[in-house]
Amino acid sequence: MKMKRFMAMAIACVMAAGLVACGGSESTATTSTAGSTAGSTTASTAEETTADLSGAVATGGSTSVEKVIGALSEAFMEANPGVDVTYDPTGSSAGVTGAADGTLDIGLSSRALKEEEISKGLKETTFALDGIAIVVNTENTATDLSLEQIAKLATGEITNWSEVGGPDAPVVLIGREAGSGTRDGFESIVGVEDKCAYEQELTSTGAVLAGVAANPNAFGYVSLASVDDTVKMVTVDGVAASEETVKDGSYKIQRPFVFATKEGEELSAQAQAFYDFALSEEAAELIAAAGAVPMV
Repeated sequence: MKMKRFMAMAIACVMAAGLVACGGSESTATTSTAGSTAGSTTASTAEETTADLSGAVATGGSTSVEKVIGALSEAFMEANPGVDVTYDPTGSSAGVTGAADGTLDIGLSSRALKEEEISKGLKETTFALDGIAIVVNTENTATDLSLEQIAKLATGEITNWSEVGGPDAPVVLIGREAGSGTRDGFESIVGVEDKCAYEQELTSTGAVLAGVAANPNAFGYVSLASVDDTVKMVTVDGVAASEETVKDGSYKIQRPFVFATKEGEELSAQAQAFYDFALSEEAAELIAAAGAVPMV
């Protein structure tokens, strides 16, 4: 009897132990499944975040915006590795045309859009301001020019630098080709549309800088964002071109940097994201560092 009672108790203990063991396994399995589900969700979320934006954003137009658009594109692509922002420096008018015919997502212009361009269904968004610097050769002793003097130098009414504080040497004007936003801005502000006596009409900002640097008698106009130490920038009516003087309006020869897009048509997700980024406070520092004046 004692042996039977002992065997019964032993069997009961073994069964209880089995139940506890099974319960532990079940609990462990459940925890493991929950962990697996959470890990899967996290991985999925991370994958979605990296894949949020992808594809190309085609921009093109003004050569004056090269430094600015380069800085913005680089920062944007670093934050969005799935996106490729391209830039084709073809001049403002070509940028506006590209936006109109759909070959560009965003056209780049260094002038305001014209009435006829807006009437074709385009809209403009100013993303920065830029001073148009008047530059002379580093050997030129002229340091300050009035708007009136600049106009007379450009049209050939003043033919010798000695009349404006420079050396006894002929004046040579180097400028941009027809259709350039920089040329349009310079000529309209100075009041010399279709009156300039150009020695050379070049197709890029860099070419104008190189031309002035190579000729002791030359002067030209270029984007403030592009000025380097190969040339000398003169003041205009006593005011130097800078971010501060462009922003407060005291430097008179200035123009907008513009995005041209189709009115009423949605941009692709990646193009819209780039557009929004360029207008953000985050981009303002990049624009300023590139030599232009941010809008925020």
